Amino acid sequence: MAATVEGPELEAAAAAGDASEDSDAGSRALPFLGGNRLSLDLYPGGCQQLLHLCVQQPLQLLQVEFLRLSTHEDPQLLEATLAQLPQSLSCLRSLVLKGGQRRDTLGACLRGALTNLPAGLSGLAHLAHLDLSFNSLETLPACVLQMRGLGALLLSHNCLSELPEALGALPALTFLTVTHNRLQTLPPALGALSTLQRLDLSQNLLDTLPPEIGGLGSLLELNLASNRLQSLPASLVGLRSLRLLVLHSNLLASVPADLARLPLLTRLDLRDNQLRDLPPELLDAPFVRLQGNPLGEASPDAPSSPVAALIPEMPRLFLTSDLDSFPVTPRGCSVTLACGVRLQFPAGATATPITIRYRLLLPEPGLVPLGPHDALLSHVLELQPHGVAFQQDVGLWLLFTPPRARRCREVVVRTRNDNSWGDLETYLEEEAPQRLWAHCQAPHFSWFLVVSRPVSNACLVPPEGTLLCSSGHPGVKVIFPPGATEEPRRVSMQVVRMAGRELQALLGEPEAAVSPLLCLSQSGPPSFLRPVTVQLPLPSGITGLSLDRSRLHLLYWAPPAATWDDITAQVVLELTHLYARFQVTHFSWYWLWYTTKNCVGGLARKAWERLRLHRVNLIALQRRRDPEQVLLQCLPQNKVDATLRRLLERYRGPEPSDTVEMFEGEEFFAAFERGIDVDADRPDCVEGRICFVFYSHLKNVKEVYVTTTLDREAQAVRGQVSFYRGTVPVQVPEEAEAARQRKGADTLWMATLPIKLPRLRGSEGPRRGAGLSLAPLNLGDAETGFLTQSNLLSVAGRLGLDWPAVALHLGVSYREVQRIRHEFRDDLDEQIRHMLFSWAERQAGQPGAVGLLVQALEQSDRQDVAEEVRAVLELGRRKYQDGIRRTGLAPKDPALPGSSAPQPPEPAQA
Repeated sequence: MAATVEGPELEAAAAAGDASEDSDAGSRALPFLGGNRLSLDLYPGGCQQLLHLCVQQPLQLLQVEFLRLSTHEDPQLLEATLAQLPQSLSCLRSLVLKGGQRRDTLGACLRGALTNLPAGLSGLAHLAHLDLSFNSLETLPACVLQMRGLGALLLSHNCLSELPEALGALPALTFLTVTHNRLQTLPPALGALSTLQRLDLSQNLLDTLPPEIGGLGSLLELNLASNRLQSLPASLVGLRSLRLLVLHSNLLASVPADLARLPLLTRLDLRDNQLRDLPPELLDAPFVRLQGNPLGEASPDAPSSPVAALIPEMPRLFLTSDLDSFPVTPRGCSVTLACGVRLQFPAGATATPITIRYRLLLPEPGLVPLGPHDALLSHVLELQPHGVAFQQDVGLWLLFTPPRARRCREVVVRTRNDNSWGDLETYLEEEAPQRLWAHCQAPHFSWFLVVSRPVSNACLVPPEGTLLCSSGHPGVKVIFPPGATEEPRRVSMQVVRMAGRELQALLGEPEAAVSPLLCLSQSGPPSFLRPVTVQLPLPSGITGLSLDRSRLHLLYWAPPAATWDDITAQVVLELTHLYARFQVTHFSWYWLWYTTKNCVGGLARKAWERLRLHRVNLIALQRRRDPEQVLLQCLPQNKVDATLRRLLERYRGPEPSDTVEMFEGEEFFAAFERGIDVDADRPDCVEGRICFVFYSHLKNVKEVYVTTTLDREAQAVRGQVSFYRGTVPVQVPEEAEAARQRKGADTLWMATLPIKLPRLRGSEGPRRGAGLSLAPLNLGDAETGFLTQSNLLSVAGRLGLDWPAVALHLGVSYREVQRIRHEFRDDLDEQIRHMLFSWAERQAGQPGAVGLLVQALEQSDRQDVAEEVRAVLELGRRKYQDGIRRTGLAPKDPALPGSSAPQPPEPAQA
């Protein structure tokens, strides 16, 4: 089963309040008040705003269930504000009182001023979620212990040295996190939390655990990483519901052997402890992680252990950005790539030494296979040689940012095997609150990517028959009778919901409703030998006792057909109070509709498209200190405000475009018009058109330098950038023709935003590169790709105030950095150019210079610039490889881009 991204339901609901899209007309004057969510943590003076609302008592305030408030406030004002909550927000279900919005000079989050809570907060009778993270609490406020309905309590990043005994009396608590505190002991009463499912106590000072912790009978996940534990109580083996136990980075010398017998345990993390000997049950368990332990080594006061013969020391490799290959021997090794990917080759995975090569590729439609409801979460990792079968599976960890929408969705690693793509069994491991590892076992090397998809349930149907149920929608079932198949065949299902308000808005019919959309697929013959019974819930709000059967439609779609067919008259619908059942002999997609409309097929196609569309805005901003540098980005609507707040310190430009709708993986391009053009060659640029592919969870951002052939000394140049759907046409139209196309019926045009290059004064010349006199650069080589002067100018224009860090990582001395700062103290651009081009002249002709630059950019947290340099190098490599193929100097390599290797298939339709 693929791993699902899970979390406390109320915590996710509160987090969703950060960017709520629902706001009624009465709250438009209050941007922080949307529906039942009040978000004041990102606005200055949040306490004063809330006190003002409490005095005004608007009707919307009575409906607020989710409140977010920053604790970077005056302590007395904060206390007075919180004292008003029980009277003014009596329906509150989630309360987030967090610090961390401000940072110190090193970028670390600062704690808030909260040290206690008013006693009256215990009167919040409906409160189920309380987040007090990033504050200055030294003891747990007494009112918290009286919140009997509390289900989730978050106390991370405080100054707690102990937890009270009374914490064990919270009867509804299911989620408790106290990470990054100063806990030295735990109260025995903690074991009385019979409903607790997730407990995170990592990053504390614990050296022992109370035996009573074994009484947490409902516990699913326990994280005790980064403490000082030297031993574990034997009572841990009583946690029969436990699925995840994290104990890495402690001082454990032994662990209970019976941990391996916990029936539901899927991961036991024992990395980086002092384990020298382990029982065979744990050594052989596939879910146990043991890296970083001195297994087999003799302790200072003990003879050598025979375990040394079982687990030889495993080499560890950390690759820098200038390396794209590494050796693997039969001893195995642990490898961390420069892009953050981790690989674990167990001993004996390969019988002979082998060299592994890797590349991190930008996603593009021809390489990324996505189903209709999938979302891409990572770039594409290619591992070579392709198709090599290892004698033991290789562990692979891919880093990704989790999606906000988690309900009924799961995250999987997708890979290509021969000519088809498939999903690997995937487990999720948390690195940070917003960064997760997707962990899988790779049976072979190929392309790998991380995908979010609707939860998939599958089973192997035997001739005796079976039952397949949806884990996310229990009312969805498929019943296979005996004799439906002669040979076992694999069947899978996915279920997708559609919000009722979206359907009603589409149809203009308040009573319209639909069931979940059921997607069924199978292996083997297309038809079953006996009819299979499918059960779907009736559309929301409809019951079998009151519905009008003439308004009920069963729709069927068989990819790649363009329309949905109404098959209501072709099947027998058996209706119960809550469900509809019907029989089929082959699988496809099924959807129940309840509507007064007659021709439903066309409406279903539009509704299905609406399910897959993302509402996005396009932005075009110019750097304040260099208007020739333009940032282009396509953003989901709910991310626009936060992104602009971050960018407008360094950029300026017009308001974002009107909202447009795009599919996941849809191609589009940006065209500069009215006298403005792209200034440098780019691998993603065709005749001045910048190519994009929209992926809702990736950045979709590019920065380009623009230029003009017009006379800027006479007047400013007022140009524009337009965004069009599809790929760049073979014949790029003239601007007049493009303008006419924008007025057409089926236009591909999406938006046009203004770009202004200011007038140059008579004394000003072109600024970039002014005063530089350089010999032709020779950074790189023909095979790995060159960096030209224009490429370096583009890099220089993006470094800004980060240039000293990049210089030091390039090996420039601190004294040289200070000299450059002094010599060009009135011109930041000249400081950057002088540093970079002086370094480039010294590196000319030396191998590894380009890799050193990429590594320095990554070490300086400028991954965006490093990725652009990699893209330029990739373009150079392609040109070099195409050249040697044309001259017949090298055979075609199917692993190289542009070769005749079979391409990944188009996105799956079912």
